[in-house]
Amino acid sequence: MAGHSKWANIQHRKGRQDKLRSKLFSKLSKEITVAAKMGDPDPEKNPRLRNGCERSQGPVYAPRTTLSVRSKKAVGGEGEAYEEIRYEGYGPNGVAVIVETMTDNRNRTASNVRSLFTKCGGNLGETGSVGFMFDRKGAVSYAASVGDADTVMMAAIEAGAEDVESTDEGHLIWCGDTDLNEVSTALEAELGESESTKLIWRPSISTEMGLEDMQKLMKLVDALEDDDDVQTVTTNFEASDEVMSQLGDE
Repeated sequence: MAGHSKWANIQHRKGRQDKLRSKLFSKLSKEITVAAKMGDPDPEKNPRLRNGCERSQGPVYAPRTTLSVRSKKAVGGEGEAYEEIRYEGYGPNGVAVIVETMTDNRNRTASNVRSLFTKCGGNLGETGSVGFMFDRKGAVSYAASVGDADTVMMAAIEAGAEDVESTDEGHLIWCGDTDLNEVSTALEAELGESESTKLIWRPSISTEMGLEDMQKLMKLVDALEDDDDVQTVTTNFEASDEVMSQLGDE
């Protein structure tokens, strides 16, 4: 298993989630509605629904009782009809961008996403145009306090994970997308409850970015994340610590 990789995921950028708190209820509600409609209503038997419920925990997210009601309505056929659509394109300096959306109006969402790419200096491509630069993976994160790197590594190996990245901030455990429920359950038995458990796009090819390009990229990502239909935005940027430090000072 490899150590800490150089790439970074836009959606983990510090401070950004604080700006999105007012939109998180809507995004999480959509995810749970779709997950409940597509699979078993029991979170223990529906990994996607379970992941959505786990992500909803905490005061900054939606109340679990409210989300539970949405889940039951979806199973009973009363929930809104959302469609999942993935968009792919390029940002500044050819950086790859994957945008995952949930919408009840395909035309509106397509128009909005295309417009945001254009306004922010990007280019919206066809499905598959950048997807080959990413792997679909399960990601389970733990605080550094659960144990040292060796302890977490051994737990990850026993759980059937593929890779572990340990830093002073915490541990990120990778697994196959179809193994996420099994791996996260085994990890929970050994390490306790995780900070987050979800499916993400992990870049296999990265694009080096300078400060100016990163500033342009942040503008694009921020605009996309502010759209109510957008669930996640992932890129394959790679930037030096100096660039990220300068960016954080702005």
